[in-house]
Amino acid sequence: MIPFLDLKAPHVELGEEINDAIARVVNSGWYILGPEVDAFETEFASYCEASYCVSVANGLDALHLALRAMDVGSGDEVIVPSNTYIATWLAVSQCGAMPVPVEPVKATYNLDPDRIEAAITPRTKVILPVHLYGQPADLDPILALARKYGLRVLEDGAQAHGARYKGQRIGSHGDAVAWSFYPGKNLGALGDGGAVTTNDPKVADRIRVLRNYGSRVKYVNEVQGYNSRLDPIQAAVLRVKLKRLDEWNARRAAIARQYLDGLAMTDLLLPEVPAWAQPAWHLFVVRHAQRDALQAKLTEVGVGSLIHYPIPPHKQAAYSQAGFAHNAFPLASLMASEVLSLPMGPQQSEEQTRAVIEACLA
Repeated sequence: MIPFLDLKAPHVELGEEINDAIARVVNSGWYILGPEVDAFETEFASYCEASYCVSVANGLDALHLALRAMDVGSGDEVIVPSNTYIATWLAVSQCGAMPVPVEPVKATYNLDPDRIEAAITPRTKVILPVHLYGQPADLDPILALARKYGLRVLEDGAQAHGARYKGQRIGSHGDAVAWSFYPGKNLGALGDGGAVTTNDPKVADRIRVLRNYGSRVKYVNEVQGYNSRLDPIQAAVLRVKLKRLDEWNARRAAIARQYLDGLAMTDLLLPEVPAWAQPAWHLFVVRHAQRDALQAKLTEVGVGSLIHYPIPPHKQAAYSQAGFAHNAFPLASLMASEVLSLPMGPQQSEEQTRAVIEACLA
C-alpha cells in the first residue's frame, strides 16, 4: 500500500524535536500569541524574504483578513482563477465582494495573465493569483497590470512554501501573500494554521488588529475584528519543520524528476515547468482523458491518489446564486475532469515512487 501522503512520517522523522517544542510551550504557561508565535513570525518572514509575517488561525482567514486589510468590501470585485480550491473564492465572498473568474494557462493550470485585462472593471480592487500545486504563477505581467490600473495583488501561496519565481522566494512579490499550514502542506502544522507575509507595514498592522478582535491593547477595540490567532503549540511545531523545509522540498523535487523520467513515454499529460519557476512540488498532477479509470486502476493495486479538484468553484452549489453558466469556464471544467494527483511527500522512498510509475505503466 502506497498512501497518497503519509502525514505521520514527518513526525516520526522529527519526533523528539517536535515533542520538545510542544513541551516548551506547555511549560511556558503562555497559550495565546506570545513569544513562540512572535519567533515563528520572524523566522517565516525571513525565510520568505519578506519584511513582515502575521500569523492567523488558518489559510482561509489569511486570505480573508489580507483582503480586508486592502479595504476590499461590498461592491468590489476581485479577479480570481477559475481553476482553484474554493477557499480562494470564499475569502472574496466573505468580504462582501464578487469573485471574477479568469481562466488558467492550459500548460501550468495557473491564472493566465493574458486574460486578466479583459476582466478588469472600475469595481476591480485586487488581483488574486494562486500558486497552484506549488508552481508559481507568472507574476511579472500580473504585477504590471496591477500597476497600470492601480490595483493590489494578493497571492495565494497555500501550496507554494519555498517555491521561487525568477530566483526569489514566493513571499513578497505582490502586496501580500496568504499562506496555509494545513497538515498536508509542505510546511504543515498538527492542525490548522495560516499567515500573511508582506512588505507593507500598513497591511501587516491592519491584519494584526483584525486577527485579535480588532484590538492591539487588551479591552480596547479599534474596529470590529475577528478571533483568528495561530496557536503557540502550532507555531512551535512549525518552527521545527521550517528548518527542514528546503531539505524536504529537495526530496519532493527528486520524486518529481523520477516521475517525469519514468512517465515520459506514457499518454499522461505531465507537469510543465517554465524556465523561470522553481516549484515547491506540493502536488504532482497528471492529466488523462480517462482519469477515473486510471484512478480506479491505481486504487486496485494499492496506490493512493486524489483529485485536485473534482468540481470547479463556478459549478459548486455555494456559487449557484452567482449565475455562472455551466460551460462558462471550459478550461477549468476540462482540468477538473482530467487531473489526478499522484503520491508525493518528502518521506516517500524511491522504491515507492518506482512502484507508482509501474502501476501507471501497467
